[in-house]
Amino acid sequence: MRTSQYLLSTLKEDPKEAAVESHRLMLRAGIIRQIASGIYTWLPTGMRVLSKVNQIVREEMDKTGALEIAMPMVQPADLWRESGRYVKYGPELCRFKDRKQNEFALGPTHEEVVTDIARREIKSARQLPMCLYQIQNKFRDEIRPRFGVMRGREFLMKDAYSFDTSVEGTMVTYQKMYDAYSRVFTRMGLEFRPVEADTGSIGGNHSHEFQALADVGEDTIAWSDGSNYAANIEMAEAVAPSYDREAPGEAYSEAETPKCHTVDEAANYLHMDANKVLKSLIVHGEKDENGKNTLVMICLCGNQTLNEVKAVHIPGIADPLEMATEEEIGEFTGAHTGSLGPVGFKGRILVDRTADKMSNFACGANKTGYHLINVNWDRDVPNYEVFDLRNVEEGDPSPDGKGTLHLRNGIEVGQVFMLGTKYSEAMKATVKDENGKDIPMVMGCYGIGVTRAIAAVIEQHHDDRGIIWPENIAPFKVAIVAIKPTKSEQVKAVAEKLYEDLQNAGVEVLYDDRDERPGVMFADMELIGIPHIITIGEKSLKDGVIEYKLRKTQEKSTIAVDNALNEILAKLEK
Repeated sequence: MRTSQYLLSTLKEDPKEAAVESHRLMLRAGIIRQIASGIYTWLPTGMRVLSKVNQIVREEMDKTGALEIAMPMVQPADLWRESGRYVKYGPELCRFKDRKQNEFALGPTHEEVVTDIARREIKSARQLPMCLYQIQNKFRDEIRPRFGVMRGREFLMKDAYSFDTSVEGTMVTYQKMYDAYSRVFTRMGLEFRPVEADTGSIGGNHSHEFQALADVGEDTIAWSDGSNYAANIEMAEAVAPSYDREAPGEAYSEAETPKCHTVDEAANYLHMDANKVLKSLIVHGEKDENGKNTLVMICLCGNQTLNEVKAVHIPGIADPLEMATEEEIGEFTGAHTGSLGPVGFKGRILVDRTADKMSNFACGANKTGYHLINVNWDRDVPNYEVFDLRNVEEGDPSPDGKGTLHLRNGIEVGQVFMLGTKYSEAMKATVKDENGKDIPMVMGCYGIGVTRAIAAVIEQHHDDRGIIWPENIAPFKVAIVAIKPTKSEQVKAVAEKLYEDLQNAGVEVLYDDRDERPGVMFADMELIGIPHIITIGEKSLKDGVIEYKLRKTQEKSTIAVDNALNEILAKLEK
């Protein structure tokens, strides 16, 4: 491809709207252009990368025996009502009506549609196991799209769905997909970790995320330095402390804490460590017989953070988690939110494992502007329940008993789910077993965020000059930069011949034949991240050589003009 015939849409200046490197470089390198918030056009350079990633995904999916299909983005609302997700999925599901007032949704995922296909097309258990997949655009109406395609509203996704007669059979496919995903991300050049994960709005009871390690990742993963244990922080268990509580001291007393609305403010005022101040939060529980929200108190050590996913998995807690309003709290306790505590609280009290080991601690007095000191569980708070409720922290013991935990940021690029019969039972997707009995198919679900994975690659592979593509997904393998070809017949002739020879050898090459300043051409080739850059100029040709640079390391060398093709091909094979 010649740049004179190519849409090389590079930008010299950094776009103001870009907050992360991948977004900045995708805009500057002419990979994407935004047309609305969270919605992007992929330009030719981006499409070349996208097609290569899609090819890798297809190859690995096909190796597992999965069958490719294409399902519509527009989905009937009735299918979502069958599964029970039409309302539960929330505002990210874009709902609309056609001219006949039929209700539809733009697909954020395709469990309902594929389950409908399965119940129509799969009739016998002898047809199973079966796995269907597609690579298709999805739409999720994100409340705050950000970071370019990393958190966009429309995005490309590979989603696969498996059907079997048993959990054991589905786990075989689950493992195949787990292994296939590991190969996909390895071939893309990503540094990643598979981690235990929450199933979220998809549902099911077993899941792993594939997290690309990156400083800007929106997820936090916990990993052990003594084993292979790794989990999303949402799922990482905070092990109960092994030590016992200290014995209760003197009876609790009331202390004035004016204008202290946070744990740190109360700790400073009371001259105590924040670890000795209880954090008390109030959330919605189940609704009572009058349809009113019940209120539940959650207690943590003052310096620790509530894990909302753990909280909603406790029976009786509203899902999604809802914090009580100031009005509800005031009506129920008579106190400001900064003065809450478990002593005398008349609702259900949930205590984190670590907070359960606290003794002689301070907590809100349920009286605005006051705290209690020397409070103890059992003696002063007789009725409470203990759960794992907090986020793990750096240095916590690993849940498997091996090593300690460390935290890293990650970008979720893929996830595998064990769905079970959630959708097949709701939508009556059954097959007849060997006894002629109808049984619901056991399902698995497997997704790769294709466009997000590309952003993750850029986050891991860039420098101050631009993108450094891994060769498997680079838009072009070789760039030829011809210095002033309109002023030198020799430069033009050598460049044209090498361009033709490389194309005939099946090499993807971008020939920069513009009559531009050398600095502009070099900057563009490095910005878009082409792995091998060849420079042809009059000065080097006088010595019978051309210049070669490896984009990744900036290593430079010369190549004899007479053997240029063979030497370049040899470098591509390394």
